[in-house]
Amino acid sequence: MQFTGVLTKMITEHTTPIQYYLELDNDFINMNQLLDKEIEITFEKYQCLTCGKNKKIFRQGNCYDCFYKSAQVGDWIMKPELSTAHLGIEDRDLAYEQKVQLQPHIVYLALSSNVKVGVTRKPQVPTRWIDQGATKAIAMVEVPNRYLAGITEVALKEHVADKTSWQKMLKNEILDADLIQEKEKLFRYLPEETKPYYLKNNENVYEMSFPVLQYPTKIKSLRLDKTPTIKGKLKGIKGQYLIFENGSVFNVRNNEGYVVSIQFY
Repeated sequence: MQFTGVLTKMITEHTTPIQYYLELDNDFINMNQLLDKEIEITFEKYQCLTCGKNKKIFRQGNCYDCFYKSAQVGDWIMKPELSTAHLGIEDRDLAYEQKVQLQPHIVYLALSSNVKVGVTRKPQVPTRWIDQGATKAIAMVEVPNRYLAGITEVALKEHVADKTSWQKMLKNEILDADLIQEKEKLFRYLPEETKPYYLKNNENVYEMSFPVLQYPTKIKSLRLDKTPTIKGKLKGIKGQYLIFENGSVFNVRNNEGYVVSIQFY
């Protein structure tokens, strides 16, 4: 069968194991059903996720112009501490920024390679953790806006990682740790203004199980820019990565905005 459409990050469902769905035009593909099958992904053209034009993708599914204009990819996305909507100050589109920034945010600890701290909007729990390939995660702080989450993350990353080693995550080389104990140990480092939002009594550790038949020992990352046709037997899905039998991996999210045709056998 063949499907065609623009790549966007896979939709996930928190089941055991995680279910993955790829939305292409009017079709959904349940990627779990393709495990142990040969897949061929072929680049056709670009389609910027903001303007929809066939222009080379620059970053995050956007062409160069849209990346520097769209409110959806402002600097505060990657650096929440730069959020200013709570002050009524516009970055690119105040109405959009207020909608996204002025809502409950979670500062969390996750195990994806080692213990890391991160920020997500409350409705994105546990999707954010699944997308990172975390096997366990716990909410540490719940604040009313993105700025407070950002300054909390900045304070905590002086004492714990804020990045995932994607290679270790894909090899399943994950440090074991007690996230409840880690959460308690890190409380002292919270900014004073966010300590009242600390989730002292939360001991709910989310666990994620990924559909992986075989973890790679050596990894080669593929991008459609350099490899316009990607072929291989699918052996696993973790985070937003497809893992192939030969150790090559394909990050769907890093290839958003690429129109592809997909065949499987």
